[in-house]
Amino acid sequence: MTKRGQIYKCEKCGNIVEVLHEGAGTLVCCGEPMKLLEEKTADSTQEKHVPFIEEIEDGYKVRVGENAMHPMEEKHYIEWIELTVDGVVYKKFLKPGDKPEAIFEVKKGSKVSAREYCNIHGLWRK
Repeated sequence: MTKRGQIYKCEKCGNIVEVLHEGAGTLVCCGEPMKLLEEKTADSTQEKHVPFIEEIEDGYKVRVGENAMHPMEEKHYIEWIELTVDGVVYKKFLKPGDKPEAIFEVKKGSKVSAREYCNIHGLWRK
């Protein structure tokens, strides 16, 4: 059974889908079940992947890597950063050459989380 907000990836073609409505079926692409991406929360490598949330005057700034910025190269980059504030989801898509960060001018809340997707190392949550 799928759950709202889960991210799935096709191992053959690379399609990525996010579940918007829960269902009992299996997500299939290219004739095979899609792989559920697990949200990682700890990074022991030199590169940092865990999103870092900073409260700013008009909302929040989310950057990938608290002390070391994630690379944003053609072959290795952050595809998107997502912020959830009190159940409302905001997302910014990035491309190679961008900074690995996003500013969300939103109303501040009491329950704030973020996640991001690295095209090589997968899905990460804070």
